[in-house]
Amino acid sequence: MKYVIVIPDGCADEPQKSLGGKTPLQAARTPNMDRVAQAGIVGRTDNVPPGLTPASDVATLSLFGYDPLKVYTGRAPLETAAMGLPLGPDDWAIRCNLVHVENEEMRDFTAGHISSDDGKALIATIQAKLGGAVQFGGLKGQLEFHAGVSYRNILIYRGPGAPFDSDTKTQPPHDIPDQRIHAYLPKGAGADLLRDLMAKSRDVLRDHPANQARRTAKNRDATQIWLWGQGRAPSLTPFAKLYGKQGAIISAVDLVRGVGILLGWTRIDVPGTTGYLDTDYAAKGRYAIEALKTHDLVCVHVEAPDEASHEGKTDEKVRALERIDERIVGPLLTELPAHGEWRILISPDHRTPLRTRAHAHGMVPFAVAGTGVAPQGQASYDEIVADGASQVFAKGHELMRWFLA
Repeated sequence: MKYVIVIPDGCADEPQKSLGGKTPLQAARTPNMDRVAQAGIVGRTDNVPPGLTPASDVATLSLFGYDPLKVYTGRAPLETAAMGLPLGPDDWAIRCNLVHVENEEMRDFTAGHISSDDGKALIATIQAKLGGAVQFGGLKGQLEFHAGVSYRNILIYRGPGAPFDSDTKTQPPHDIPDQRIHAYLPKGAGADLLRDLMAKSRDVLRDHPANQARRTAKNRDATQIWLWGQGRAPSLTPFAKLYGKQGAIISAVDLVRGVGILLGWTRIDVPGTTGYLDTDYAAKGRYAIEALKTHDLVCVHVEAPDEASHEGKTDEKVRALERIDERIVGPLLTELPAHGEWRILISPDHRTPLRTRAHAHGMVPFAVAGTGVAPQGQASYDEIVADGASQVFAKGHELMRWFLA
């Protein structure tokens, strides 16, 4: 049996006045996703347990069949795994965004979708000025800033001891668009260190040549770093041991790649993929088809719908869904029957409403079709059909075992 999972990140939404009262999924032309719905089952699943922050780290673990209440240790360690950065038992990883803060408001959590080259130059200077040996609260450690993709970077605090613990609270910057940042700065154990680094980064970055060039080109600059998503390395049972399937992950986002790597899946990097609206959808489809030859399960993650929601771009969210349908779902539906028995699962990880431009708790719609899946007479894949469905997973991590059964 061959299995495919397609994740249109953050696509679940609310009816939009600009779309005539339809959700983006309803408004988008998605004949291939609707084919999956008509040939199989549409249901709903809750991938983010109460008490945990609604985000791709928690939700992706759940969607892949792992109970985040038992295995989740923080977002940054998952991305660190994708970057090939080892964590010792006393080390902490912390997500380090390059952001644009204006008048003490979070104006842009991506610093104008800063290029990876500019980001690398800025993080190198941050490391030179703020990295290295640090002493805090009687503890001595090392700070390592590592450049990632675009605005997404990592800070590692290496022990023997660390000032952080489970009471350390930080805020994802993408969940506070255009809001004053003071109420959302780090709190709890080690918060003073994080706040100090964030404050000092303003002086380091202000006159950096990369930022000067961005301002000259009328692009938003990176005014500071934003630290959040801290955690220690998780311990996850390999997917092959837990579910008996060899998997592969296709994503442009280090977080999702990192989850796949920690599960023992093959990481497949696709040229031309950006983690943004301009990603090469067709290339992801082609690489997924090729990966089916050597893997039991292939997962294709697309960040674009989530990015469109964060920017409040309704039309772009609809367009992203149509491209996923045409260039990824369609080709996969054509290819899968050639492998004999097969199944496909389409599901976002979490909700990202255009109204709030932030991640949200709540059920998301899924659709499953393929060998052994009896049609339920559902006409389309969208939130409204899912709301009336009888197949419901209140614990999202239980969906995977049902899908593979």
